[in-house]
Amino acid sequence: MHTVLAHLDEPPALAAVGIGVHGPAGHVDMFSLPGLWQFHLYSYEADLTVNGAAHLIRPGRVSLVPPGTQVRYLYRGRSEHLYVHLRLEPAGAPARIPVIQDAGPELPALTAQLRQALAAWPHTPARAAAEVWAALWRVAHLAPPKTRSTQTVHPAVATALSLIETRLAEPLTVAEIAKAAGVSHNHLTRLFRATTGETVVGYLRARRMERARHFLRATTLSIPAVAASVGIPDLQAFNKACRRELGAAPRSIRAAQPVIGGGGTNVEHV
Repeated sequence: MHTVLAHLDEPPALAAVGIGVHGPAGHVDMFSLPGLWQFHLYSYEADLTVNGAAHLIRPGRVSLVPPGTQVRYLYRGRSEHLYVHLRLEPAGAPARIPVIQDAGPELPALTAQLRQALAAWPHTPARAAAEVWAALWRVAHLAPPKTRSTQTVHPAVATALSLIETRLAEPLTVAEIAKAAGVSHNHLTRLFRATTGETVVGYLRARRMERARHFLRATTLSIPAVAASVGIPDLQAFNKACRRELGAAPRSIRAAQPVIGGGGTNVEHV
């Protein structure tokens, strides 16, 4: 994994902000956070593997890893980093962001924002979330212009995204979406992938499952009602989709709901 798609149109919900303390040299950590993004700012050298893809950690680099992703750290000595564990609501068009990249000249501002978030957490969580949100937007624009689009979203893609959001609970085909967008099936497929990095079908499936996860964790809707609300009324099919896309059955996802916010230590030792 080298890039991720992150929705940044709404502020993040924070689960933890702190300073990670790791090491010594040769120590290996391997883990994943099933329901939370990992946002790290590094001040050391180490080796990082994300879903099998190798990356180098260097001072001044920042990483963003999506929920449920397996990471492996190989440390070269005592290692400290600023970290945030958070949730992102699937609102608006996603931004494509490198898994790890250099902060470059933005490092002082980015460090200041995360330290302000650390100082605010957990006593004033809204302030902490605001600082992290601003930091995420700063990270989203670190990549050089040649690697990110500076153009507005194509009208056909904007129409497609809007239609998908309004009809997540209904049967919907790529042909219907293309017709509503006023372009051919193939042309929409090319435009959509160029904008989002995903196929129309893949994006639709991901949005349905993101909404399902939200309903399972944040509401008391029955599982059949959740399934119907995301356009998969067949419970067997819904159960299979949850296991395939979210890694667990609907009842397990609901039972494993993490608590967002609250106190706890700001330093994690491994």
